[in-house]
Amino acid sequence: MKLWNPDSWRSLPIVQQPEYPDQQALKQVEKQLNDAPPLVFAEETRSLYKQLADVCEGKSFLLQGGDCAESFTDFNAANIRDTFKTLLQMAVVLTYGGKCPVVKIARMAGQYAKPRSSDFETIEGISLPSYRGDIINNFEFTEQSRVPDPARLMTAYHHSAATLNLLRAFAQGGLADLHQVNRWNMSFVAANPLKEKYQQLADRIQDALEFMEVCGINAAVAPSLRETDLYTSHEALLLGYEEALTRRDHLSGDWYDCSAHFVWIGERTRQLDHAHIEFFRGIKNPIGVKVGPGMKPDELIELIDALNPDNIPGRLTLITRMGADILPEKLPALVRKVQEEGRKVIWSSDPMHGNTEKASTGYKTRSFNNILREISQFFAVHKAEGSYPGGVHLEMTGQHVTECTGGAYGLSDEDLAQRYRTQCDPRLNADQVLELGFLVADLLKDARKKV
Repeated sequence: MKLWNPDSWRSLPIVQQPEYPDQQALKQVEKQLNDAPPLVFAEETRSLYKQLADVCEGKSFLLQGGDCAESFTDFNAANIRDTFKTLLQMAVVLTYGGKCPVVKIARMAGQYAKPRSSDFETIEGISLPSYRGDIINNFEFTEQSRVPDPARLMTAYHHSAATLNLLRAFAQGGLADLHQVNRWNMSFVAANPLKEKYQQLADRIQDALEFMEVCGINAAVAPSLRETDLYTSHEALLLGYEEALTRRDHLSGDWYDCSAHFVWIGERTRQLDHAHIEFFRGIKNPIGVKVGPGMKPDELIELIDALNPDNIPGRLTLITRMGADILPEKLPALVRKVQEEGRKVIWSSDPMHGNTEKASTGYKTRSFNNILREISQFFAVHKAEGSYPGGVHLEMTGQHVTECTGGAYGLSDEDLAQRYRTQCDPRLNADQVLELGFLVADLLKDARKKV
């Protein structure tokens, strides 16, 4: 295999990249990023790697979630806090229900770039370059706003640094206290129209916490009750940005992409002979790759071997995104082939992207029922094939938006206009995420019986 360095991808074909009109300005910004401090550190990333190895071996479960695309406009402490809280609430339910640790990775502090199905967007007969995320251009539908601007790379870097700073403070500063998290969950259950369905699990969690308290196991003597590990992730789409934040670790000599702890390759950029595979094969981060319905079993093995040639547990997460109607037909052959070939991977379900549809009111949306159906089928396929369903990957927010239909509150197509805030894809709101957590906990409990 040829030698690797952080810029070896530049000699290969690449897709889904913006065309910057000022290449000199782009080079200057990339140099600034190269000189800037890393956003995450190698030792943090190695810690995540070890935790993901446990997921791969069926000892833990992966919860990955956050914004479809982070927005400069919505960048504020309240939004960061609410998404953090919602992830923790879901994690507590899954931990208790599945009787296993939950590895928490946020789609935050860097999820600013989005691949697009078309280079152009047409509204009322006017065609302009597509919005590709705030790190590239502006959502506003004007000619000037849609021009890729290298200065946005630095804005994304600074926003990511501030987000990480706040997340670390939340994770270690008391907001992650299990008693507090479960009080939030009890409030969710009390107000939920289907509270009878979730009350029993919430009460059992509360009883367990009270029992530990009586036994003298509290936050004062057990820091794990008030602190948590939370890692960050994003789709590493802009390789110039990723290269500029890649650093050689002085202890191991290995290269780490220090823009996030975990990065993934999207469905549109996973070509074996293209730039993204080349970049990813050389970094020592745990990595993911999206797997859609067009993937063939032999092609998947080639992809696994390119990204994890040493077959190391925790290195590679396969994130399936197929759609509730298609997954039962396509996923079994892929799981079976990976099992037969003895490849060590984490299987995670992205039930969002394959279930996007257009509402009768014109909004892009997703049905809660279809999201749950795809997750349920994901678990069923792995059970049938003797494999472990290792995680879920959700586009979600801690805000009370109205972007996905269904759930206990019965959001309809007509409700979407109330608080439709996303600049890209529809997200589950806080109530829908927690409801999903209670439902997935039952699936995880059943899957854990086989481990």
